[in-house]
Amino acid sequence: MKPLFTLLLSFTCMFCNAQQPDTVFLKDLLHSHPELFSGILNHPTQNEIQILYTQINRDKHNIPHFKSYSYRLNANHYFYPASTVKLPTAIFALEKLNELGVKGLNAKSVMITDSAFAGQTKVKTDTSSATGLPSIENYIKKILLVSDNDAFNRLYEFVGREEINAKLKKYHLNNTRIIGRLAINDAGESTRHTNPIDFFGGNKLVYHKPAQYDDKEYPMHMDNMMQGKGYLDKNDKLIMEPFDFTQKNVYTIADQQAVLKRLLFPEAFSKEERYNLTATDYRFIYHYMSMFPTENIKPTYNKPGYYPAYCKFLFYGGDSTANIEPYIRIFNKVGDSYGYNIDNAYIVDFKNNVEFMVTAVVQSNEDGIYNDNKYEYTTVCLPFLKNLGRVLYQYELKRPKVKLPDLDKFIFDYQQNK
Repeated sequence: MKPLFTLLLSFTCMFCNAQQPDTVFLKDLLHSHPELFSGILNHPTQNEIQILYTQINRDKHNIPHFKSYSYRLNANHYFYPASTVKLPTAIFALEKLNELGVKGLNAKSVMITDSAFAGQTKVKTDTSSATGLPSIENYIKKILLVSDNDAFNRLYEFVGREEINAKLKKYHLNNTRIIGRLAINDAGESTRHTNPIDFFGGNKLVYHKPAQYDDKEYPMHMDNMMQGKGYLDKNDKLIMEPFDFTQKNVYTIADQQAVLKRLLFPEAFSKEERYNLTATDYRFIYHYMSMFPTENIKPTYNKPGYYPAYCKFLFYGGDSTANIEPYIRIFNKVGDSYGYNIDNAYIVDFKNNVEFMVTAVVQSNEDGIYNDNKYEYTTVCLPFLKNLGRVLYQYELKRPKVKLPDLDKFIFDYQQNK
C-alpha cells in the first residue's frame, strides 16, 4: 500500500493537471496594453498566438502548486514546434542511459555514430567538446545553449523514433509526436531509420546500439496543417500550393509546459510520474538550460554570432543588445522556423522571489510563402514575446504570496564554466 502522503500528492497533482485554465485574465491583460499588443490583437489571425501562463504558489513545505491561465489555447490548432521538441528528446536520452544500466555507459561516454541507410551520416569527432569527441553530454549542452540541430538529430538517433513516441505516451503527452530529424529535409522512410551507434570508455566498447526501424504510424488530424499560398521546394522552385505540415512534428503548448513542469518540479509529482533521472541529471539540465551561451567554454559561443539573449525570447526578445538583469534567470527551450517563434520558459527573479511559467507561440508570414526566409521575426514575433514576458513579470512582482519560494536548487555558479 502506498503511504498516505504519496497518494494525496498523486491525487492533488492529477487534480491540478485536470483543471481547465482561466481564459479571461490573459485576454484582459493583453487588451490593457494596446501600445504593446494592438498589432497582434488587430491582426486577422492574431498571428496564431497561443499562451499558457502558470502561477506558482508554494506551501509550507516549499511544494509548488499551480494555477494556469490561457489565451487562444487550442490543442487541435496546429503550429510547427521547431526546436522545442529537443527538450523532451534530451530528457529521454538521459532516461535511456539510466534504464540501460550498462556498466561504464554514461553521458560522458564517447559516442561514435555510424550509418546504415540512405542519407544517414557518420560522426567520429566533435571539435566543440573539451575532448574533441562526441558524447550525449556535449550534445545536450549544445541543444540547451544554442539549440543545435545536429545535436538533436544525434539524440533522436540514439533514443530512436519508436521509443521517443512511446515515452511521450507514457507521460500522457497525447497531443505530441516527434517523427523526424531537423534541418536536413528528413522525410518519409528516412525518418523511420535510426543509425547504429557505439559507445566507448577509453578504447573499450561499452555499448552497441544497432540500427533500428520504426514501422509504427503516428497520425494526427489537426486544423491548420495546410498553410499559406505557396512554398519554395528543395530546388528553390516556387510551388503555388499550400505548404503541408501533415507529416511534421507536433508538440502542443500544453504538452510543452507539462514537460517543463515535470522536469523542474518533480517533487510535485508522485514517484511513478517522474522522469527516470538522477539528481545529477536534473542539475545538469537546469544548469545548461539557464546558462547564456557566452558563459560557457567548450562548447564555446562568442559574439557577435552568439550573445546572452540568443535563446531567450520571452522577456529578452532574443535581442543581441538586451540588457541582462543579473538576478533573473530563464530556464527554457525556444523554437523558430516557418515564421513561428515559440518559447517554453520558467522565469526566476532571485532578488524579488518571483517565479512563473509561460509557454507561448506566435507566427508571422505575411506573404504566405514558406521556405523563402521572409518572416517577420524581428518586427512582430520576438517583440511580442519580449513584451509578454515583461508584462507578466511586472504582474508577478506585485502579486502577493502567502509563502515565499525557496529557490536555492535553481542557483548555479556559471563562472565555473569559464
